[in-house]
Amino acid sequence: MTDAKTDKPGTEHHRPLRSFVIRAGRQTASQKEALEKYWTRYVIDDVDSPLDTAKLFGRQAPLVLEIGFGMGDSLAEMAAANPDQDYIGIEVHRPGVGKLLGHIERLELSNLRIYCHDAVEILARCIADHSLSTVQIFFPDPWHKKKHNKRRLVQPAFIADLTRKLVPGGTIHLATDWQHYAEHMMEVMSAAGALENTAGTGAYAVDTGRPETKFERRGQRLGHGVWDLVFRYTGPGLS
Repeated sequence: MTDAKTDKPGTEHHRPLRSFVIRAGRQTASQKEALEKYWTRYVIDDVDSPLDTAKLFGRQAPLVLEIGFGMGDSLAEMAAANPDQDYIGIEVHRPGVGKLLGHIERLELSNLRIYCHDAVEILARCIADHSLSTVQIFFPDPWHKKKHNKRRLVQPAFIADLTRKLVPGGTIHLATDWQHYAEHMMEVMSAAGALENTAGTGAYAVDTGRPETKFERRGQRLGHGVWDLVFRYTGPGLS
């Protein structure tokens, strides 16, 4: 995904890849309260320095990174269900950050922390190569109009950047409820030489253990499909 600036007619801009689209969103009273009370406790403010996970979590454990966690319900559920893993969530929209802060405090999650910043920059500046066991990107903006497809987050260069961050055997887990985006994801992921499809060539993953989101359940009631892709990093294979 990219920023939401509009190109002027007859001009072409080489915009940098962004992991988000700026959209207005109202904060509830509880979200505002969580942002004020828990930000310094659970949000990582340093977005320029390498992340020291041993210092942050007080241990060495498999590290899961989720890009664009939305309202954070499923990420909190995963962190609570897997106390032997550590989680970093990245999200720029403050209502979602506030909601997840409330979950972290309520559930007393010591294994989940947040960046409220662009994921592309966090990956480049803060996340060490070969440090992540899993990268999760669930329901990114599909940019469903053909002329906007180039703004999709899942592109070859970005997937190559993600792959560099994985430990050998680490996985990239994608999910979307847009079939055309699922097909695009499959094409991009299958072309990445250092990744293998855990479900088999051209197949979508089933029974991944990913928690179902409220957004996803609403889509299913409307007859929308959901496609998951899980690809494993098999070795160096990176230029």
